[in-house]
Amino acid sequence: MALDTLLASAIPALPSVELTAHPGDLFNIDAALTEEERAIRDTIRRFVDERILPIIGDCYVQGRFPDELIPELAELGVLGANLPEEYGCAGLSSVAYGLIMQELERGDSGIRSFASVQGALVMYPIFAFGSEAQKRELLPKLAKAELIGCFGLTEPDFGSNPSGMITRAREQADGSWIINGAKMWITNGSKADVAIIWAKTGDSTDDTSIRGFVVPTNTPGFQAKDQKGKLSLRASDTSELVLVDVHVPADAILPLSKGLKSPLMCLTQARYGISWGVLGAAMACMEEAVSYAKTRVMFDRPIGGFQIQQVRLADMLTEIVKGQLVSLHLGRLKDAGNFTPTQVSLAKRNNVDIATNIARETRRLLGGNGILAEYGAMRHMANLESVYTYEGTHDVHSLILGQALTGLNAFK
Repeated sequence: MALDTLLASAIPALPSVELTAHPGDLFNIDAALTEEERAIRDTIRRFVDERILPIIGDCYVQGRFPDELIPELAELGVLGANLPEEYGCAGLSSVAYGLIMQELERGDSGIRSFASVQGALVMYPIFAFGSEAQKRELLPKLAKAELIGCFGLTEPDFGSNPSGMITRAREQADGSWIINGAKMWITNGSKADVAIIWAKTGDSTDDTSIRGFVVPTNTPGFQAKDQKGKLSLRASDTSELVLVDVHVPADAILPLSKGLKSPLMCLTQARYGISWGVLGAAMACMEEAVSYAKTRVMFDRPIGGFQIQQVRLADMLTEIVKGQLVSLHLGRLKDAGNFTPTQVSLAKRNNVDIATNIARETRRLLGGNGILAEYGAMRHMANLESVYTYEGTHDVHSLILGQALTGLNAFK
């Protein structure tokens, strides 16, 4: 008997694996979640299915953020969801917060970005560096979306090098401040009621002089201009902020903010959420790829029956499972108070990279249909190119990891 025939007769046929409700959950990651975490995820998933997916393709083509959804997002408690209940927030675990970001970005990166900026980049710095009066006054209103906020750190000439910022806040004799400068690529900038503006203070050029300020956007001298010509994140508001002699009172400063470390701590919070969020985009693409592969007939059979497409799908599934395990473990570390910014860099870098590749492979699997707005793949693909760049580019996070491994600083 031939060896291959003998082996075939000796090895029983393997049972097929049926991926049902959560096609990326081959490793039963659901079992590692608490009942509350699963319930929160499923609630946001239903919201995305019912309220976001039916309109987001048109919003993307039109280049508009669906403002009509903001009150509903607030009602669901997703804004600042992991901040304490005493400030009007949901007080959820970091893992539950991550699952919210995952589901929102399964809808669109622009929706997740809105919630991420509001919670991690506006509410978090107020919570971490603000006075008790600032927290009591602002956080409940931001959680309810009675106020919308934005985060002003990046400048036109200083993106990956925020320590080079030239925005300046000068203290006046009465303790008030006058701020001059410009910020670029600011999510929510044109709809914000308040802006967290980071500026160097006094005459120092050292990044230790950087402080944070809560600036009402109706202050004279403050202007937000929409960024035109975007081919990515079209269902998101992106602005340039210009501040000319913007006068704010003494209590506008975030008293505990000090140095570049403060805004970088905010970015760590946002990057953590991104590591989860992009998995949602990747899941959406894989689900679309599987569905299309099973129904699109070519050469008299579904294309999902061809080896090249099955390899594509297998690679997608593998990378999503790996990304889920990274973010879940990171979330548990974060809840235990044992996580580090370097770990967040690895998660953001890896998960954005795999999500970008999955979106691109899905677009290719869909062939010509992949460029249509009625499918999500190309929208996610274009969005993820921005996520690949913002909150620390892929290469910047590579250098952070390289420094952690070698002890050598490659930034200088």
